[in-house]
Order: sequence, then C-alpha cells, then structure tokens
Amino acid sequence: MKRFLAIFLVLTFISPIFADEGMWTFDNPPLKQWKERYNFEPTQDWMDNVRLASPKVNGSSAGFVSANGLIITNHHVAAGYIERLSTKERNLMKTGFTAANQAAELKVPNGEASVLASFENVTDRIRGVENGAKDDAGAANNRINEIAKIEKECNDATKLRCNVTSFYSGGEYWLYRHKVYSDVRLVQAPEEQAAFFGGDYDNFVYPRHDLDYTFLRAYENDKPASTPNYFKWSAEGAKDGEFILVSGYPGSTARLLTVAQLGYQRDVGNPLQKQVWELRRKSLEKYSKGSDEQFRQAWPGMRGLANSLKRLEGQQDGLTNPRNFAKKVAEEKELQDKLKAKPDLNKQYAPAWTNISKAYASLPKMANRIAYSNVSPSRLATIALQIVTYHKEVAKHNDSRFPEFRETRLGGFKSSVMSPASFNLDLEEATLTDWLENARRILGNTDPFIKAAIGDANAAEVVKRAIRETTLKDPAARKALVDGPASAIDSSTDPMVALARRIEPIVRELRVWNETNITNVDTANGTKIAQARFAVYGRTMPPDANSTLRIEYGKVHGYGEDTTLIPYKTTFYGLYDRWLSFDGKEPFDLPTTLISRKDKIDLSTPLNFVYSADTIGGNSGSPVINRAGEFVGINFDSNNQKLSNRYWYIDENEGSRAVGVHSQGIIEALRKVYDADWVAAELTGK
Repeated sequence: MKRFLAIFLVLTFISPIFADEGMWTFDNPPLKQWKERYNFEPTQDWMDNVRLASPKVNGSSAGFVSANGLIITNHHVAAGYIERLSTKERNLMKTGFTAANQAAELKVPNGEASVLASFENVTDRIRGVENGAKDDAGAANNRINEIAKIEKECNDATKLRCNVTSFYSGGEYWLYRHKVYSDVRLVQAPEEQAAFFGGDYDNFVYPRHDLDYTFLRAYENDKPASTPNYFKWSAEGAKDGEFILVSGYPGSTARLLTVAQLGYQRDVGNPLQKQVWELRRKSLEKYSKGSDEQFRQAWPGMRGLANSLKRLEGQQDGLTNPRNFAKKVAEEKELQDKLKAKPDLNKQYAPAWTNISKAYASLPKMANRIAYSNVSPSRLATIALQIVTYHKEVAKHNDSRFPEFRETRLGGFKSSVMSPASFNLDLEEATLTDWLENARRILGNTDPFIKAAIGDANAAEVVKRAIRETTLKDPAARKALVDGPASAIDSSTDPMVALARRIEPIVRELRVWNETNITNVDTANGTKIAQARFAVYGRTMPPDANSTLRIEYGKVHGYGEDTTLIPYKTTFYGLYDRWLSFDGKEPFDLPTTLISRKDKIDLSTPLNFVYSADTIGGNSGSPVINRAGEFVGINFDSNNQKLSNRYWYIDENEGSRAVGVHSQGIIEALRKVYDADWVAAELTGK
C-alpha cells in the first residue's frame, strides 16, 4: 500500500525525519522543521507555557484551560475517576454530571494531576557509574543505584516528584521534576453514550461524532489551584488547513527497535498479548451478563480491552506485511553500513545488534510463563503480592532492592496500597478464577506457578476463599501488615496473604530472569545503538514515546480514502443523521439530553475534526493548539490508517489522521445541552 512508503527513514546526515514525523521532547523541539515547513518560530516563553499547561491525568494527557485550575481531558481518560464517584444508585457514566457551581464539584478519591515543572540532562552522571561495571548486570545495578540517589537528592531539595527517565534505549537520561496536585474534582462530564457514540464500530474510524471530553479541576489547600499557565480558548477552533500542535504524553512507540526485537513482537509478543487480552475480555463479558450492576462493573475493562485489541490488530497487520518489514531491515542495514565506513565506531557499536538478537532468541520459551504467572486481574491479590514483596525487599540494603521499593519511592507505594478505593469483590472473584483456570490450561499442572497458586485444588474454591475471607479489604488491615514486622506476613493465616506468599518466589524468579537476560541486555546494547545513531545522524530524530511529555505538530485537513473524500470536520447534523439512520439502535442511540435539546443546538457547529499530527495511545486528552497557543480542540482517537504507527511514521498523504473534539462543539454542548453556562463562561470569558 502506498502509505507505507513513509516507513523508510531518509538516512542522511542532514535529517532522517520525514514530513511531520515525531513525538518531540521539550528539550529538543523540531525548530528547524517548524520554521521551514510552517514559518513558525516559538519563543521560549511560548514553549514554557505549553509545557506548564499540559498536566498528566490518570496516566494520560490533559490541559489547563483557565487560571483557576480548570482541566480538560477526554471522557474515556477520566472514566476511572467518574467510576470512583459512581455507585449502583448513581451511575455517573450513564447519566453524566454537571456541577451547579464550583462548590458542587465532586472530589475524586485518589485523583491526581501532575505537571512537568523542569528537567535536567543527567546522562553523563549515569554513564559514569555504568562505565565502571564488569558486565551488563553490574552496569544495571550501578545505574539503578545512581538513579535512586539522583531522585532522592531532587526530592529532598525540591519537594517535587522526581523521576529519572531513559530515552533512546538508554542513550540519554533526564531528570524530570513534577509538581503534583493531589486534590482533583469532577466539574462536568457528558454521558458515556455521548462521549463514545457509535461504540466499537466507530472506534478508530472517521468520520466521528463524539463528545469525548470531561472537565476536572485541580485544588490546593481546599481551593482551586492557581494555574497562570493555561491554554486560552479559541472561539473559532480548528480551521481547515491550519497549522496545529499537540502536547501530551504518548504512551509507547517502538520505532527504534532492532529487527530482532521487531521480529519477536511480530512472531511471539503480539500474538501472546492478543491471547492474554482476549481471555481477559471474555472473562469480563461472561461476568457482565449476570445483571445490570455487573455490566456496570465490567464495562470499563471490556471497553478498554476492546480498544487495545483493535489497536493491536492494526499494529500486527503492519508488522506482518513483508514489504513493511523489509524496509525496517533496509533501515537497519543502512545504519550498519555507515558504521562500517568508520572502523573505530564499527568495532565499538556493531556487536550490539548481535547481542540483542541472541537475547531475544531465548525469550520465546519463557514468554508464556512470564505472561501468565501473575494475579493481575485481581486488585486485592495484586496488593497482597506487593505487600509480601515489600517486606522481602526492605530487609535488603536500599541499593539492592527492586527500584519500586527504594526509599525514594516507598511513599508512592504505600499511598497506592493504602488507597481507600473500594473493591468489586464479585468481579474480582470471577475474573481471577477464570485467569487461573486459563493459566493452568496453558501452562500445565506441573508449572511452578500453577502448583504454588492452586496445586490440584479447584481454582474457584481457592479464589473464593481468598477473596471472601481476606482482611485486606480494609485499609487498616493493609496498613498493619505494611507497618508491622515481616514475621506477621510469614505467620499470617489470611488466605489472600497465603496465596501471595506461595506465588511470590515464582514471580520473583521470572522477573529476575527477564531483567538479567532481556532488560539488561536491551539497555546496555540499546545504549550503544543509540550512540551509533547519534554518531551518524546527530540528534535529529526524537526518542521513542514512553509516557513522558512530548509535542507533535501537523495541520488540520481531510483526506482521500479509496475513491471518496473525507472532510476535515463533522457537525451536529452528522451526529443526528447517524442516530436517525440507525433508528436510534445501540450503539447509535443518544442520551435523552441530546434528543431533547436537538432543536436548541446550532446543528452546523463543528463537532469532531482530523489532523496530521504524529500521535499514539496516551495522547488521548492532549490539547490541540494553534500557533498562538490557543486551545482549538482535544485529541481523542485516530483512524485505522494510523494504527501501525507504533512501529513507524505513516505519512499524512496516506490518510493517517488523529481525531479531536472541536472547541466550538464543546462550548455548544456546555451551553445548549448540559446547562453549564458557568463553565463555558470560565473558558471563554463570556
């Protein structure tokens, strides 16, 4: 297909970046491309405002849109928060929510937003401790220890949340300092059916007609936070042909992986991931059929897994296309050939590809054990396992612990374990039972994890006792176990603690194997390959996405598909046409608010739109802004043509598009549908 011509990077010293490619870090924005392609030259103040106006919420992207802590993100990003505020009697996912005023905003249990306050390159410091090691394991241990020291020094000095993050497969390390807002409240959210109109049929397609947005607010000292860095609301919104930028936290790309790593993903990793997700989804679907309340409990997981599976299918289609893969092979060979022209560099870096290839040759035989030897479907069981592991780790010297149990991170661990959020016990029992039964079928009765978890017993009986009789449902009981002596774990008769105690050595063994044989090899040799790229091309390409703040760019415009043209925008006319064309049948039904307010809405108002920025999962909730830094829309999806962009950039000329909610459509909904004039006034000043 024509769109895959964009895969092959132009491997020249000048620039290997193609068109509007790239999820760029704020320390290295593509200033040259912006100026040459769009005559855009932002000031440092402009860049700083974008960074400080781009919080991370619930693991995804968001934007401040007022000076009083008002945040916009996607409904599907905030869904976990909305669920925490919902009950059997008050299902806010179904009914939506609009606070009557600021005082009526709902505090989200354990809600959080964080902003990248500053950053610093610490590569030389990390490299200094790695260079003195005898082997990869030693370098990894030295690196982890030094990262812990850097983070602790930063935490003590700034009181900010400090994290050292790796880029370019270990080619660079940066210290990121985040300001955290631990009081977040729900302001306004449409019904899920308005936000996810069309359901999975319309997911990853365009045209779309979704009100996929939600407003939250950050608070400090029980008052709305002062956020002088925010995106002013554009009255006109996104316009056809307009240059736009997107700031957010793209989750994960794999564009810099070696051919061996990509081959593993194609042949083993992705098929295995599909199997795991399909089993999890089927388990939730079975549970959801029990009652309306069980459906409510299971639906977020079902929707998330359906979304992940659809995205994975598109990614795998790209990898299994021989032509596509051949281009990745050619790209790797091109870099290696350039190294061969410089014998000193070739001697230093060429073995890295061989080392990674050997490592991944050993992974398939362990893949099933690593994938299934866990209790991830159950939050209760996961917490129990974490507590057991915690006591084993804190008994060690700080430098020898797993990273998440180093002193600098214990606060976050304890906060997570002590969370007062309630448990859906029936759901956890059903899904953990299915998980262990499937694990036994796949791994076999003699597998060490299966023997430790359930042995010859009936999985349902083991799980039922563990879920129903455990005291860990009570935060006070969890706190007592964490704060108490390790002997309390060893002597505990709590069935969930006992289950965790039995499986912990197996989970630990597999983790250590993976870190020793795969992760450490990846990092050590990935660093060398990154250094080889720097030596040949300079720093002219962005690192792979890793859930850190990035900025992307492109333009608003439609595209051709087969023999037709797709417009850059949709309107409320299209929403109601789709509803009527399907006779209002699920998933093309509309909530009563949109039906009853149809005659009040200006149906020509833009609702959704498409643009060519290089986005991926995690960019959900990202503000889409114009060159003036004004909010013109919010990213919420992409089309099918873009799904394989995890592995390579797909050029805009091949129909690759991100999808957003238009700023005009949001204001129209606030004023005409949800009676939220006070929110619209805060956004627009009118």
